[in-house]
Parts: sequence; C-alpha cells; structure tokens
Amino acid sequence: MMSRLPCFAALAAFAFSGSEAAPLTPAQVTKLCGEAEGPAHCGRLVEAEQLKRLPGLAVREGNSLRVALFPAGNVTFDDTDTPSGGTSFALWDHNSTVDATLLFTTKDDESRFVLLQRANGRQTILPSEPAFGPDRVRFATADFCETRCENRLVVWRLSREGALRESEWQPAEAWADASVSWKDPMTLLVEYTPVGAGEGEPRKLERRLGVAGWVSLPR
Repeated sequence: MMSRLPCFAALAAFAFSGSEAAPLTPAQVTKLCGEAEGPAHCGRLVEAEQLKRLPGLAVREGNSLRVALFPAGNVTFDDTDTPSGGTSFALWDHNSTVDATLLFTTKDDESRFVLLQRANGRQTILPSEPAFGPDRVRFATADFCETRCENRLVVWRLSREGALRESEWQPAEAWADASVSWKDPMTLLVEYTPVGAGEGEPRKLERRLGVAGWVSLPR
C-alpha cells in the first residue's frame, strides 16, 4: 500500500468505483477479534480485512488512515496516544447505496462509529453501528447497555449537512443489549436482551415509525 500513496489523489477519484463487498457478518467479526487485545485492536483487525475487500477506498500508513472522497479529495484520521488511552480510527464498512464510509473509533475506554459522507466530507458521530433503511435516506441505531449508553433507538436522516437525528424511542424496561434492522421503510425489527435476563435467545419486537412513543427531534 505504501507505494500507492504518491498517486492517492488519482485513486480517490478513479480506483474506488463504489462497488460494495458484502458487509462482514457478526460471526466474521467475532472470529477476527477473538484474540484481540481490546476494541482498538479489534478495529484494526477488521480494517485489515476491509482494506482487501474494498480496494481503493482507503489507505493505512502507520497511525494514519486516509479515506477517499468522491469525486476527488480525501480525509485523514490520525490515531493518538495519551496517558488515558488515546484515540483510534479503523475502516469498518462502506455503504455504496448512500456512498458513506463507516469508521470504528475509540477514545480512551469508549467506542463509537464515524459516518463519513464521501460526496461532501461530512462526519457524524454515531453511538452504534447504523442499519440503513430501504429508502436510502434513513438509518437506525440501537445503543443499549447497563452503563454509559444512550439506551434508546434513534432514527436518523441523511442530508447535505450530515446525518441528523429525526426521532427516538426508549423502552419501558432496561435493556442490556440490542440490535436493529429494517422490515420495511416504516418498520424496525429489534432483537434485545433485558437487563438481568441472563443467557439465551434474544427477544424480538417490531417498532413502527410514527406511532405513539416516538419523540420527534428538532432539526
């Protein structure tokens, strides 16, 4: 990859056409990160795989990750070390339908995602990995844990100004974990584990947008 750096500006415009490899499955991520030393190391292991699957999208040079914009330009994300832990960035995925690249980032002992819109370079910090809807405009995040999480479902809308929070919903009971996907453009599918439920199959529910309980957020 080092030898390609001098012509990276050209690669940004031409090498990555927007073709999209299938996203890594949870099982693949678990396998890659089975012996990781921590979240930042896990991110780098996933990145190494994605750099092969998405050639031309990004270049790693030491502590710097350079991501190509379209039709030209690039954005560089630099890892830093501090006494409290530091900050790291790793290429996680790319969604070609909205031309947005997802980075996994850690700051000290917290993990988040960064959504980078390649058309304008806008960056949005997300609390969890996004699930994009079939309308190519909305996506959802589910950030649940017993401490230091938002503990809510959030529906976002992509715009030229970045990704904006559109509405949110909080369950009546506390959840230890949750994941979200889309059944159709107006319905979310949620798998969740209530706090104290122990091991076992996650519970499931459907949550339709716009019904009672959702809180609209100012834009």
